[in-house]
Amino acid sequence: MVGRTLTSVAIIGGGPGGLGSAIALSQLPCLRVTLYEKNSEPREAGAGISLSTNAWRVLDLLEASDGVWGGSKSNTHQRNAYTGKILSITQHPENSAVDQRGSIRARRARLQSALLAKVPEGVIQFNKKLVSLESLPGEGVRLVFHDQTEVAADIVIGADGIHSWLDQVVRRALFSDHQLHFTGNTAWRVLIPKSRLAHLPEITSTTAWWWGKVGHVYFSDVDDGRDKDPQFEITIRSYHEPEVVGKTVGWGIPATNQRVASRVETFDQRVRDAVSVVAEGEWREFAGFAGPRLDNITGWDKVALIGDASHPLFGAFGSGATFAMEDGWILARAIERTQFASQPAQKALEIFNLIRAPYYTRMYEHLDEVHEKLQQLQAEKEDFNHFLQAKVNHFLYADKDFIYKNDIRKVWEDYLSTE
Repeated sequence: MVGRTLTSVAIIGGGPGGLGSAIALSQLPCLRVTLYEKNSEPREAGAGISLSTNAWRVLDLLEASDGVWGGSKSNTHQRNAYTGKILSITQHPENSAVDQRGSIRARRARLQSALLAKVPEGVIQFNKKLVSLESLPGEGVRLVFHDQTEVAADIVIGADGIHSWLDQVVRRALFSDHQLHFTGNTAWRVLIPKSRLAHLPEITSTTAWWWGKVGHVYFSDVDDGRDKDPQFEITIRSYHEPEVVGKTVGWGIPATNQRVASRVETFDQRVRDAVSVVAEGEWREFAGFAGPRLDNITGWDKVALIGDASHPLFGAFGSGATFAMEDGWILARAIERTQFASQPAQKALEIFNLIRAPYYTRMYEHLDEVHEKLQQLQAEKEDFNHFLQAKVNHFLYADKDFIYKNDIRKVWEDYLSTE
């Protein structure tokens, strides 16, 4: 693309990764950026989202951090789901030392609104569900949408997250043999007024994980003192749900109270009481899919996968939105660098892959190590209390600074210093 005065970039998906990419790329000259979102309006499925130091750093770079706030996670408890016994309390002092904003749990919709406010007018096109893309001879990609419209772009960014897991349009075009599978892990999520839980102060006073044998429950504030009607998050996970062919693809579908309550019927009474205040029709179900790691997260020399589209881990680290925003910011820096040097877009994607693919490989390696150690513990046939305490002590708090303290600006500066 050397010599062209205008490079067209198509972003597929309007989640945090797509919006962050649109913000970062729209600041560059000689780019025509368009974000294609399948929904008819901005829409965020889910409940809360965790944001740590790595998130604040990239949000600062996108100038969107002022629009984000939530409940503090500075006091996080790990509990036995059956007895309520507190196994560990974490004060997150490492976050305050680096960034006074600390680690928070925020409404997903609030993060989306903060990012939307920074996307230039006219960049987003709604009602654009991608159905196929094709590499054009020489340069460019043809994209075909559900409404039968077609466009051509020089660079395509697959930022469709969970929809990429299910529809797999972008990734399937690049890697046709890459298959996803249902993990058996299913989550039910809801945000409710905190006032409904006023009779359960032990539930609402901290962020807490209540761990069971085949699932867990997560409680957290998602608002702070500035909200007149603060919301509270309840998330229930089950680890061994059966797959129903053709139906186990739900992402944000309604779930009945009976279905959800049955997953915690042996848990502590306080957990069951909290679950019981949720009104019928409020729960949303999210089925977990995962797939093998990708050695490369680019293809055709003109398509990049970011966020969940490139590493389907189903929330293994609770930082997927941040990963996606980091991806988009690095890709923008790579394109800026190659534009300045009058290099082709292919070089920008090579730089992006060189920086980000090893980062995701490291995450997979960490998960492999934890999984192996947990299997060893289970093979020792220790009782549940011993297993749970070991899990909390040795695995939940294993060193993950490379994730939660990641400084994406420094990552880019380190690349430049060694280029």
